[in-house]
Amino acid sequence: MLLVEDLHAYYGQSHVLFGVSLRVERGEVVFLLGRNGAGKSTTLKSIMGVVPPRRGRVWYKGEDLTGRPPHAIARRGIGYVPDDRRIFADLTVAENLEIATRDGGGYWTLGRVFELFPVLREKQRHKGGHLSGGEQKMLAIARALVGDPELLLLDEPMEGLAPLLVRALEERIAALKATGLTVLLAEQNVHAVLRLADRGYVIDDGRIRYEGTVADLRANDEVRRRYLLV
Repeated sequence: MLLVEDLHAYYGQSHVLFGVSLRVERGEVVFLLGRNGAGKSTTLKSIMGVVPPRRGRVWYKGEDLTGRPPHAIARRGIGYVPDDRRIFADLTVAENLEIATRDGGGYWTLGRVFELFPVLREKQRHKGGHLSGGEQKMLAIARALVGDPELLLLDEPMEGLAPLLVRALEERIAALKATGLTVLLAEQNVHAVLRLADRGYVIDDGRIRYEGTVADLRANDEVRRRYLLV
């Protein structure tokens, strides 16, 4: 479904991604693991067109999306949840979802989103800025879902959450997988990711250092110690 080939990305003159390549097949949850500053967020931003790559290609369902603006990529069926959430603090939960809802509807109706995140139904009249950090992350995911994506890019959804909230969010992501949604999950929470994903990649210093299944990574103490500090 998604094929990333030899991505090189820069912030100004700083070269931050060095030939990143990965693939995501339909229906998979694929991890992109790495420490802070390893290149996870930049990889997702490059896929989404927020940080256009200077070299390399991004293919989605056989179509070359390289260099297209983020709104055009979103219309192709890719949802993106950034690490800083980017919700509208002065709008209510319902308004945040309304402005992102896909014209003509789709699988992810407001009803289905509220079934997945019941707390959002309860707080749909609350302003986004009044939600807790965990609730804001749920709202950011819900906002991406009402655009009815086939592929969801999740950037550090569990960062800063208490353990109970991490497990609750894990359950929601597992539920998304059960619907057939494809997910590329960038995280540094190794244990949570290994419970959710099928396979994936370890990134460090802007380079892919390891590729394999969850079972492979569980068995590879050297990779975990060297690149993940676990």
